[in-house]
Amino acid sequence: MLEVGTKAPDFTLPDQNGAPVRLSDFLGKKVILYFYPKDNTPGCTRQACAFALNHDNFEQKNAVVIGVSKDSVSSHLKFAEKYSLPFVLLSDPAHGVMETYGVWQEKKLYGKVSMGVVRSTYLIDEQGVIEKVMPKVKPDTNAAELLDYLNG
Repeated sequence: MLEVGTKAPDFTLPDQNGAPVRLSDFLGKKVILYFYPKDNTPGCTRQACAFALNHDNFEQKNAVVIGVSKDSVSSHLKFAEKYSLPFVLLSDPAHGVMETYGVWQEKKLYGKVSMGVVRSTYLIDEQGVIEKVMPKVKPDTNAAELLDYLNG
């Protein structure tokens, strides 16, 4: 994973509406960049809904939330509409951005080894520098931990 103090690598990915979104479009704001395994699964839904519930609080801290998974644009759109998610979801089906950010890793489940997304979050400051790295976050506490951190 990338380290605190590192310039966050810029990228462009399509959002849930198919529009290209660049990380550098958000310079001047804090960016909560969270990587998650799959739309509409229990943990990912709880995590997304917690971010949605705290959306206004994050905005008050000049922070935007961006979720990234390998799901398709259409999957993201259905997920965002179903749960009224007020933030950007980006589609990274080739997992290039996930690899760049070090969250595409070997995982073991029931003795089977495969590659996949390790649920992780980066907080990027207003200048595009990584301020906080949160590997292997828990879906139920990730948003609250970030809000606590931003509140000092």
